[in-house]
Amino acid sequence: MSVEKRVIKKYPNRRLYDTATSSYITLGDVKQLVLDNVDIQVVDAKSQEDITRSVLLQIILEEENGGMPMFSYEVLTQFIRSYGQAMQGMMGPFLENNLQLFAQLQQKMQEQTRAIYGDNTMLNANLWGEFMKFQGPAVQNMMANYMEQSTSMFLDMQNRMQEQTKQLFGGFAFPAYKQGGEDDKDPS
Repeated sequence: MSVEKRVIKKYPNRRLYDTATSSYITLGDVKQLVLDNVDIQVVDAKSQEDITRSVLLQIILEEENGGMPMFSYEVLTQFIRSYGQAMQGMMGPFLENNLQLFAQLQQKMQEQTRAIYGDNTMLNANLWGEFMKFQGPAVQNMMANYMEQSTSMFLDMQNRMQEQTKQLFGGFAFPAYKQGGEDDKDPS
């Protein structure tokens, strides 16, 4: 049984139309749908092309430009550097798994808070709000460090695999493949 995605059409004038409610919505409304765990699909009204990822990236961009950004300069540059690399296909699943682990950690923290303070959602929201007001920068810094370390570890793994591949295939006579050593030196 597959879950129907809520279709949102994006028109050339950049307006978003929610087909479920038959009304125009804002990017903030799309963000709220995501926060409410509603599966969405955004399609270009003219070409029917799936542009969901672009719209989600636009939401992330707006979040990064306001308030407290989640990604540091270092993390963003590492993302850009990973494009076109041999291990690019592994980067998405790597980040996805890390975010799933983070979501599980967040859920456990919320469950522990409920166990202590009960199901008083207003109290829990206020408690988390107060906690984040004072600890937000520390938590943000901790998460940025975690992401940087995870990204660095991934890139280190990528470099090691490239070196192992060179060593493994270095003994074969592939055309246009230079083995390390004397061939790598500049003849001038």
